[in-house]
Amino acid sequence: MSDKVREFLEIPQQFARDGNQFLTRCTKPSRTEFTQICKAVAIGFGVMGFIGYFVKLIHIPINNILVGGA
Repeated sequence: MSDKVREFLEIPQQFARDGNQFLTRCTKPSRTEFTQICKAVAIGFGVMGFIGYFVKLIHIPINNILVGGA
């Protein structure tokens, strides 16, 4: 029975150790790295928005043709 309790208590302890190790390895991004990430995210938002707009632009006339404008 004590093996099961020990195993049950070891899982959160291992999780805490792994989390602490992860946090000690993490570093804050530099200003240039942060601006580069922001630019990449902005470009991604723009591209995805353009794709969505283009798909919607194509979908509306096709939908009107299929439905018949009812």
